[in-house]
Amino acid sequence: MVFVTSTSMTFQASAPVIKRPNTVAVGTIVWLGSEVMFFAGLFAIYFTLRSTSPELWSAEAGVLNFPFALTNTIILVLSSVTCQFGVFAAEKMKPYATSWKPWDWGMVEWFFLTFAMGAVFVSGQVWEYATLVSEGIALDSNSYGSAFYLTTGFHGLHVTGGLIAFLLVIGRVFAVKNFGHKEATSAIVVSYYWHFVDVVWIGLFLVIYVLK
Repeated sequence: MVFVTSTSMTFQASAPVIKRPNTVAVGTIVWLGSEVMFFAGLFAIYFTLRSTSPELWSAEAGVLNFPFALTNTIILVLSSVTCQFGVFAAEKMKPYATSWKPWDWGMVEWFFLTFAMGAVFVSGQVWEYATLVSEGIALDSNSYGSAFYLTTGFHGLHVTGGLIAFLLVIGRVFAVKNFGHKEATSAIVVSYYWHFVDVVWIGLFLVIYVLK
């Protein structure tokens, strides 16, 4: 606090308040930047292999079940919506539901729903893998199989990591006595990651299932 005095009046000047960004959120964004580079590399591998074997891609891509993949994609995209509703509840410091109505849900309920939808997506991906293997498209069958399983498989591992993160955040809510700023920040950070894997999958879906 600084006081400036004169013969006629006294002025009081306050030092400006500097708001520093949350280090956890900043660290997560930086880490997601490295993940962008990782998936960019996977996309580059996919496009390179496809450019060398266009006839193979045309033949093998015809086996893909587009309606099933589209349904699975919609489920994952909607899970981002439910995840964001959980973030809104966390920002209001509302960890639990106040009634059975969805608009009264807290962070825990929205995150449980997001977890369930993500688990459905991963289960659908496993079922698709089993179907493709039965039809002769495996990881070591040809370059198409290698590219397909490499790109979608790494994404599936990232989704699984997100599901584990949701369980950890939910468990932390039950472990603490009072839901506070740290718990809300954890929810927001997990939402960053989840939205990221959703956006990556939209890109993969367009490249693999639409641009056959």
